[in-house]
Amino acid sequence: MHIPDGLMYPATAAATGFAGAGAVAYALKKARDELDEQRIPVVGLAAAFIFAAQMVTVPVAGGTSAHLLGGAMAGILLGPWVGVLVVSVVYFVQAVGFADGGITALGANILCMGVLPAVGGYYFFRALTGLLPRTRAVYLGSVAVTSWLSIVAASALASVFIAVGGPLPLAAFPIMIGVHTLVGVLEAVISTSVVAAVLATRPDLLAGRDRLPAPAREEAA
Repeated sequence: MHIPDGLMYPATAAATGFAGAGAVAYALKKARDELDEQRIPVVGLAAAFIFAAQMVTVPVAGGTSAHLLGGAMAGILLGPWVGVLVVSVVYFVQAVGFADGGITALGANILCMGVLPAVGGYYFFRALTGLLPRTRAVYLGSVAVTSWLSIVAASALASVFIAVGGPLPLAAFPIMIGVHTLVGVLEAVISTSVVAAVLATRPDLLAGRDRLPAPAREEAA
């Protein structure tokens, strides 16, 4: 899903660059409230895991690619804005060190693969778990649904950037979204497995403890 250089008009690249920089700046401010020393090692592990997972890519259309995101998982594990910081660092390293995603498209990549799944996914997850029974099955099922939906939504936003704000034809929409509906299944499986492992061993490290299943919430208290 990384957008390379040249797939957006200059105005789109500039606008998304400013928006992405603003989101990262806000995330730095908000992360001070979300992050404590106990969870710092988890942040590093999450960043390393997401970086490794995203290096496996499949070409899609017009220079874009399909791969796992991990943004929703980062938001659920770490909180929305710490999640944004984690994936933003990953995208910066990938763009600068590995030419995976364009420098001029970094803002767009942060918005569609970081802000949307980490922040949007986190609050969608909270909405689901707030409406449904507080059981382990519901909690992990909500992780799976959120992870799948976040990657499909991110692919739709990326399609807007390259087909409305860029030179690719509108045919990029169904191709991008169609491929990522399938990739989203793997995203859901992996994200749910990671969150399930943390839930079983260290529920106190999960963000949004008020949404934990009752036994885990008591253990995390």
